[in-house]
This record gives sequence, structure tokens and C-alpha cells, in this order.
Amino acid sequence: MTNQRSWFSNNLQREVNASVSGHYGFCLLLFPTFTDSHEENEQNGLLASISSLIKHGFCRVFCIEGIMNQSWLSNSITDAEKSDLHFRYNKFIEEEVVQFIFTECSGPVPIMTCGASFGGFLAANSYFRRPDIFLGTIAMSSTFNIQHFSKDFFDENCYFNSPIHYLPNLTDYYWMSFLVSKRHVYLASGSGENEFPENTHHLSHLLNSKGINHKTDIWNNSWGHNYETWKKMLPNILKSSI
Repeated sequence: MTNQRSWFSNNLQREVNASVSGHYGFCLLLFPTFTDSHEENEQNGLLASISSLIKHGFCRVFCIEGIMNQSWLSNSITDAEKSDLHFRYNKFIEEEVVQFIFTECSGPVPIMTCGASFGGFLAANSYFRRPDIFLGTIAMSSTFNIQHFSKDFFDENCYFNSPIHYLPNLTDYYWMSFLVSKRHVYLASGSGENEFPENTHHLSHLLNSKGINHKTDIWNNSWGHNYETWKKMLPNILKSSI
């Protein structure tokens, strides 16, 4: 059973929506893929693909709204406005969504970010920016380069929202201590239609160079950039993490 929640976001200055599935286990913070809707992953069967894990208390899933169509994919605002909106979305995740999850769970709980495509970019970036908050991340069929969206625009916000740009320069012991000590970073991609596994390989090589533990799984060309792929990938990844 999925329960709907909403609140007014001070960071985004609008009403936001979320859904909660399950009652026990660690928390999976699930970002939408192609739209910014918190209902997308349920409507396309991704939640159903892990329903047994939710039912048996392995994980509790929190589906939230995305930002990509309102920011980097929008044609109605300037690049600077897109960048600012992404900055405020980060604060929304770190200050509001995390507290929302803690409130729903009656206290601090482990949270793993998760998503595919655009959602995988947001999930991975959220984790690598704040490994002190999150347990790990699952990123499927994703890019980790914000310039795939921002094109020729690249300001300070872009830099700090692009893992392949900021991770190579990350040397601070405090942040690196979180990244090298955790064991729940999962990167996956198909090799079929509209997939770009080189993006996953790029991040994997970078993480290896920094000594950051992770698991990479590249599926063959039978698996394209679609929900049928991710509905197979996600339960496999979650079961392998037990």
C-alpha cells in the first residue's frame, strides 16, 4: 500500500508531493526517471518489481519529485535560473526530504538513494555530495556529467552537481572518510538501445582511482534504456546487497 504525503517546501517555494511504501527496513529514496512526478516509478511498475522486498520488510520506499524537467530540460527559464533551482533542490533533499523520512520513521534511519536515467543522476549526485547523510546509492543507466544537460553553461553550481568534475578534486579527509568506508554504491547499465554504458564505466574508473568501494554491472545489448530493464535490475541489486 502506498501512502501519499505533501508539504510546502520552503526551498522550492511550492507544494511538493511524496509517496511512502512499506513499514520496515532501510529507506530507499527513489527519484523519478523521465518526469518530475513522485508517482512515475509506481505507474511504470518499478515499485511492483520490488514489492516482495517491501512486503517482507527489507526496505521502505520513499518516492519524491524530481527537478530535471523544471530545470535543465526546461526551455522557459535561463541557464542561471536552472542552476539556482538545482541548488535549491539540493537543499530541499538535504534539509526537507531527509527530515521527512526521519519523521515518518520516528527517528534517524539508513537511507540509500536510487534512480534510473535522470533519476540515477540525481540519486548518485545526492549521495556523493552528502555521504555523511546517505548510506549509499543505486544508479541505473545514468550519466554523471551535468554538461550532458547544461551544455555550454557551467558555473559553480554545475561543478558541485557533476560527480565526474568534483570527485577527482575531492581530497578532504572528512568527506573521503565517508566515501571510502561505505559499501553500498551500485552502478548498472544496459548496452542496448539508447544506453551509454561508457558513462557508468567512466564513473567506475574514477571511483577506483579514489579507492571508493562500489559494484558495477553492465548488461548486454538485449537491455535498453527503459523500465523493463530497470524492473529487472533493481530487485537484483537490492537482493545482492543483503
